[in-house]
Amino acid sequence: MGRPGRVTPFGEAEDTPTHIPVLLQAVLSFLQVRPGGVYIDGTVGGGGHATAILEASAPDGRLLGIDRDPAALEVARERLAPYGARGILRHGSFAELSRLAEDFTPADGVLLDLGLSSLQLADPERGFSFSQDGPLDMRFDPTEGGLTAADLVNTLSLKELTDVLYRYGEEKQARRIAAAIVAARPIYRTSELAELIERTVGRRERIHPATRTFQALRIAVNRELEMLEAALPQALDLLRLGGRLVIISFHSLEDRIVKQFLHRESRDCICPPEVPICVCGHRARVRVLTPKPIRPDAAEVEVNPRARSARLRSAERR
Repeated sequence: MGRPGRVTPFGEAEDTPTHIPVLLQAVLSFLQVRPGGVYIDGTVGGGGHATAILEASAPDGRLLGIDRDPAALEVARERLAPYGARGILRHGSFAELSRLAEDFTPADGVLLDLGLSSLQLADPERGFSFSQDGPLDMRFDPTEGGLTAADLVNTLSLKELTDVLYRYGEEKQARRIAAAIVAARPIYRTSELAELIERTVGRRERIHPATRTFQALRIAVNRELEMLEAALPQALDLLRLGGRLVIISFHSLEDRIVKQFLHRESRDCICPPEVPICVCGHRARVRVLTPKPIRPDAAEVEVNPRARSARLRSAERR
């Protein structure tokens, strides 16, 4: 089975083959995949990057694949089955990297591909897509329990909902949309929400007007930015000296967190500018390999339009 591909930053499905891992050659190059290496894919999805890493690290390289989504792990398990014990899969969040990967250290490389999987979009019962009717769920891991998108839509105050849409969706019409939602509650279906937003703000742009709202709710439900902030320092701790960290983000909120983290960890001092003498004792732990993010070229975007928003950053452990 092909790997469910990553999609646009807002969760719009693409009419392209689902087996094309985004920026694959750049991932293999920056990870410096080699035979016998030890690698961790913290967002294994359906196993596209993981399969390529196992191929490139043959005959004895090992890979640990982690994912919050049990359904994605089932797809990855089928995809990685031919590699036997070289490919290990574990259920959990990359925010728990230290615990989940304690027996895979020191690692030669850690990969985090932060895009939403088309496997998740393809199932309307998951509630990620505004193009199909389904319950407003949006949880990566339904077995965890926790709040759904419907819970947020129907219980947050006008101010709280506005803040969520503006912060996580960068939605300029956040207050207007939030007010319409509050007035129309309860809302339990993706189609209800998408149609309400379109009636409220109209359709002036190429993307659907519900796009940023769905992104914001998904990020809030899954605490994606908090999870990323927790995962990055753990990923560095897992790497051997000279090991590589590779992160692919799909929207500016994620990319900003990654950029700022790598910048901070590449410096010997992180004291505020007004402090005349260093008192933090911080020492650089990485060498940044991508001063500017790597973007897909025109040829890749033509073959795989979902790659157009991808931004790859990488660093080497010092």
